[in-house]
Amino acid sequence: MSTIAAPVRLSTSSASFEADFKARLHWSADADAAIEKTVADILADVQARGDAAVLEYTNRFDRLSAKTLGELELTKDELKAAFEALPAAQRDALEAAARRVRSYHEAQKKASGESWSYRDEDGTLLGQKVTPLDRVGIYVPGGKAAYPSSVLMNAIPAHVAGVGEIIMVVPTPGGEKNQLVLAAAYVAGVTRAFTIGGAQAVAALAYGTATVPAVDKITGPGNAYVAAAKRRVFGTVGIDMIAGPSEILVLADGTTPPEWVAMDLFSQAEHDELAQSILLCPDAAYIDKVQAEIDRLLPTMPRAAIIAASLNGRGALIQTRSMEEACEISNRIAPEHLEVSSREQGRWEPLLRHAGAIFLGAFTSESLGDYCAGPNHVLPTSGTARFSSPLGVYDFQKRSSLIEVSQAGAQVLGPIAVTLAEGEGLQAHAEAARMRLGK
Repeated sequence: MSTIAAPVRLSTSSASFEADFKARLHWSADADAAIEKTVADILADVQARGDAAVLEYTNRFDRLSAKTLGELELTKDELKAAFEALPAAQRDALEAAARRVRSYHEAQKKASGESWSYRDEDGTLLGQKVTPLDRVGIYVPGGKAAYPSSVLMNAIPAHVAGVGEIIMVVPTPGGEKNQLVLAAAYVAGVTRAFTIGGAQAVAALAYGTATVPAVDKITGPGNAYVAAAKRRVFGTVGIDMIAGPSEILVLADGTTPPEWVAMDLFSQAEHDELAQSILLCPDAAYIDKVQAEIDRLLPTMPRAAIIAASLNGRGALIQTRSMEEACEISNRIAPEHLEVSSREQGRWEPLLRHAGAIFLGAFTSESLGDYCAGPNHVLPTSGTARFSSPLGVYDFQKRSSLIEVSQAGAQVLGPIAVTLAEGEGLQAHAEAARMRLGK
């Protein structure tokens, strides 16, 4: 695998830009047919055999030898012990991040997550009742890398929303348990945790087994098998989103140290080979400097091979005619992470409509948002920021409409309902409203 990273160079002034640009952006979220078939079989098997199927697949895929599924449940004492065994610096960092994430989501709940109602002039009460989900499942990746920050980002907003039970699943290939993940589960207040993963874990959460309780919604990212399983169980349970490869888009005006921007591009490229890192900048000389820093810094990266594969396969350094045009292109891409690396970030932010999260100013690295700034790092990918939002308190709540019609209100609304119901040919609807007239 190459450790030379040469993201494609594009210019909006080029006659071939549109074709080249679309080719670079293209990424199919369609799972391979073999993955779909495997996932369908696993889901059906877990639905039919429950614990036995989950145990069989977990032992096979994670190279374990558990006798019962109960052996794969992490006790609260084990989570607490993992936290207490961490070095003080890690304990402090985990708790500080958790405080900031909780503070942000508590503010989010106050802004958008409260019930409300009002009465109109005839005494009819109209409103909305907001209630939390009873039980949710959070999937935490545990393959190529472990993500304690994902535990905080999924569990804490669920807690703030008032969810009664939070069930965590996390694969432990070879039986290796990441202590930071366990400690994060303790800090975030996870109710129960199981060392299972893959499509079988999604199936267990969706359908329930003798050991794993069925949940109302599943959140959290995973590999292609997890994504395919979440897509298939949607409808039986809710899901947050189908996550694609991670993305970063940097809008730069040439005033940020180029090594900062190069490293920010690395920060997403190091996730996996399909991650996408793009720079938009009107200054060709500055783009040259960023490429020089990519060349200089890449050999120092532990995950250099993955970064190189990502930048070579999906990265792009794009020269635009202006920052205004850069903002227009950014809106077309609708990236997961959008950095505005400029001294005039306040000038460009109003022009940006579509992004999972917007990081304003040269000092706001995307990595701060990933870990401890406060807003959620579970973000829409693959252009879905055009119509969807970051994970939040609202994902763990549901809304019921409240309607209480007074006697006087029935006289006002009844004739309207009668007319419309008869127009639709629904006579029982019309009669139900007519019976209340004049009473």
